[in-house]
Amino acid sequence: MTRLLALTAAALLATVAPQARAGDCTGWVVGLRPISQYNHATGNGFLAVRTGPGSRYQQIGELYLGDEIAVWNRSGSWYQVQCMSGRCLNPLWGAANPNGWVYGQYLNIGGVCP
Repeated sequence: MTRLLALTAAALLATVAPQARAGDCTGWVVGLRPISQYNHATGNGFLAVRTGPGSRYQQIGELYLGDEIAVWNRSGSWYQVQCMSGRCLNPLWGAANPNGWVYGQYLNIGGVCP
């Protein structure tokens, strides 16, 4: 009887416990050249934020070394992110506070990630 109650309680908790949501995962932009070496034409000093998960999608913004991001989705090696703090709030090119897709090699992320 006690075992049955314990199993029932565990099952009930599993159904009412909050599920991991996108955005519970945060991180930083790493592995880029410093902003002092920024060159938009050659792709140095920034991480392109794109409209979709791949380099064939249009670039809509930039992230920079040390920027803090929230992760909302994942598709293979690409992550949908939102700028939270850093130079991305006042970018050298593109929209401030970009929300889009970036290549994951340049992210150091943790938490409950998608």
